[in-house]
Amino acid sequence: MVDAIAHAALLAGATGLVGHALAAQWAGPGDLHLLVRRRLAAPGARVRVRVVDFAALTPLPAAESAFCCLGTTIKQAGSREAFRAVDFDAVLAFAHAARAAGVRRFAVVSALGAHSGSRNFYLRVKGEMEEALGTLGFEQLVIVRPSLLFGNRAALGQPARLGEVLTLALTAPLAPLIPRAWRPIAGAAVARAMVLALAHAQPGRRVIESAELLEMGQ
Repeated sequence: MVDAIAHAALLAGATGLVGHALAAQWAGPGDLHLLVRRRLAAPGARVRVRVVDFAALTPLPAAESAFCCLGTTIKQAGSREAFRAVDFDAVLAFAHAARAAGVRRFAVVSALGAHSGSRNFYLRVKGEMEEALGTLGFEQLVIVRPSLLFGNRAALGQPARLGEVLTLALTAPLAPLIPRAWRPIAGAAVARAMVLALAHAQPGRRVIESAELLEMGQ
């Protein structure tokens, strides 16, 4: 469990590693509203499930905080356009709807190395998403940039990612030698860090890199 959040909160991306862990860790006492594309069982008494279409969001429940764990890969999405539709368009649609629902504190999962000027398409879209969120007027904006995520994807009904499996297998024996900034990180650790950061958020924008996420998520 992490620090309790007394007010209602919204969560988009509850079927991924970070979002699923965040919902499972939710300590309340405020309700957590999961926004999902398909019906799933609520993991706790203070968790509510709401099926939505991120391309056409209807008004969301009133809340003070929001967590955005939406994300995919270009390979999973099938094209650059489909990837951007999730990692930029859906994120921004959720953020706009959250603002309309009264959200003042917003936390989002980005990526290590995100930058709007990057030559890497994935990192460039993540950086553009971060900049766009910064224009929406949230009182507190927390951006987390994890390194390679790991966790039990099979338990979520997701196929294994070959690149992820190989990287983890190669780096596991060398983990103590890998700089903390680049070390693979569990989705559950990122989730704990996000809730902790938002529970104690100060006004303005805060970027939390992967090394700090490791410390916060322990």
